Amino acid sequence: MNKSSAIRAVIEATSEEPIVFTTGYACRIAQDVLDRPNHFYMTGSMGLASSIAIGIAEQTGRPTVVVDGDGSLLMNPAGLVTAGALASLPLVHILLDDGHYTSTGGQHVPSWGTDFALLARSCGYARVKRIERAGDLTATVRTMAATCAAPTFLHCVLTGEDQPVPPRVDGDLAAHAARFGAAVRESLPC
Repeated sequence: MNKSSAIRAVIEATSEEPIVFTTGYACRIAQDVLDRPNHFYMTGSMGLASSIAIGIAEQTGRPTVVVDGDGSLLMNPAGLVTAGALASLPLVHILLDDGHYTSTGGQHVPSWGTDFALLARSCGYARVKRIERAGDLTATVRTMAATCAAPTFLHCVLTGEDQPVPPRVDGDLAAHAARFGAAVRESLPC
């Protein structure tokens, strides 16, 4: 599974759930695969995708998905601690672990000794799973997004070569944020 196939699997497994895509290639790939109003594309603020998703899940009470990167997660592990402390938080936290800061030049992420699943579990995530195939990711995300009532962590190990990366997120970033906010508000019960 490579980054593109993992992101495609997440998008195929979801429909109206809010999804926050971490900065860098993840948001670019997501927009290229399928641009939906309920997709929030980080364009900077590395390390804060989980924080944004935690706030959305907590305020809406709806299952919320965050597609995070290994470098991003290591930059701000406080998101793991915060989500784990909220036992009924409907968050599906997907970690795309390729071992590189891909969008900044491919430098190695200093995570070779980090057991991300153990870290999430020790922070209080109710469910933790390691996934290595896109088909398994689609099935797992589909189930978790429909039934999520507690923090869930999916550690996706990426090993395949990726396709050429699509262009940067286009358009007015404030308009993207406003569109996302409207989509989340519209989907809330009255």
